Amino acid sequence: MRVSLPAGIAIGLAALFSLFHLVLALASLPRVSDIGPVLACMALYAAASAVAIFLPGRTLPVWAACFSLATALVMPVIEAPVIDLGSASTSTTWWVAAVGTLMTVLSVRGRRAFAWVGVGFLAVFVVAWAGPGPALSSLGVVGSLSWVAIATGFAVAMDRATRVTRDFVRAEQETADWQAAQDAHVFERQFRLSQTTRMALPMLERVIDSGGDLTPDERDECLHLEQAIRDEIRGRSLLSDDVRDEVMRLRRRGATVQLHDDGGLDDLEIDDLRRVHARIAEALRQAREADNVIVRTVAEGSDAAVSVVGLRLDTAASESAALGAGLDDEDDEDDDDSVVVWLEIPRHETLDQR
Repeated sequence: MRVSLPAGIAIGLAALFSLFHLVLALASLPRVSDIGPVLACMALYAAASAVAIFLPGRTLPVWAACFSLATALVMPVIEAPVIDLGSASTSTTWWVAAVGTLMTVLSVRGRRAFAWVGVGFLAVFVVAWAGPGPALSSLGVVGSLSWVAIATGFAVAMDRATRVTRDFVRAEQETADWQAAQDAHVFERQFRLSQTTRMALPMLERVIDSGGDLTPDERDECLHLEQAIRDEIRGRSLLSDDVRDEVMRLRRRGATVQLHDDGGLDDLEIDDLRRVHARIAEALRQAREADNVIVRTVAEGSDAAVSVVGLRLDTAASESAALGAGLDDEDDEDDDDSVVVWLEIPRHETLDQR
């Protein structure tokens, strides 16, 4: 956020003052000994003013500031020799106020060092040319210095106001982000509490009613519920209602199911996420004969979003084969478990899959 005057007003005022100095220069032509230097200074001043005023951007480029400063240094040197100091007037010394106006524009456009060099050279030159008395009383040097000083103070105040405003905006944004994060934490905590309550409340009521004297089946169901609550923490993005149902069916059958959300699904569109959940549920249905099922997300950057692996443990068959062949336990490692399901679900649906 930037604190500033309307650009149209500032540009209009600067252009109006610059045009006024050119009008004074035209009025001075009959009163100078040679109009050539005056016309050259008018053209140079018009070009420098147009560049300094109308060039876009908040801060004037260095080349434009150098051009304006060079104009301010050259104009007094060219104009002073063609003026009769004894009959000097406001029109013939138009270049004093013109240089002050040009340096004021430089100060407002963020080039205060250039502005003070230019107006400082003007003051020293006029004092050396006309003397301290006329320079400070009637030639407009004091006015030029005053305008540059006022413009410098105004620019410094505006810069400070801009920084303060930017700091307030940043603090407001940080406060809003902090509040949003706190709201998200509260919502997440309430959501998990309500979901845990919905899942575990019937069994907790049963525990209270029975005084903790549960049947073996009820104790197994408690373990299944505890695993389901862990799933909500470790594999939340992998879960949908269908996936939860299939996972619970497998666990009640005696299988071990592991869900690992390592990230990678947050950037999916809702349609792709629903498709992934449907494919996970279908893969779990196909893994009814598996003893160990692992569902894990794939990190971003891969074409696959989720991998599903279902294994059937052939422990009894492996031990019998090992005893018949006279093998020890170390040789059992050669007998791999049977793969029931091996599936990689793509991150996005292809045309062939459609």
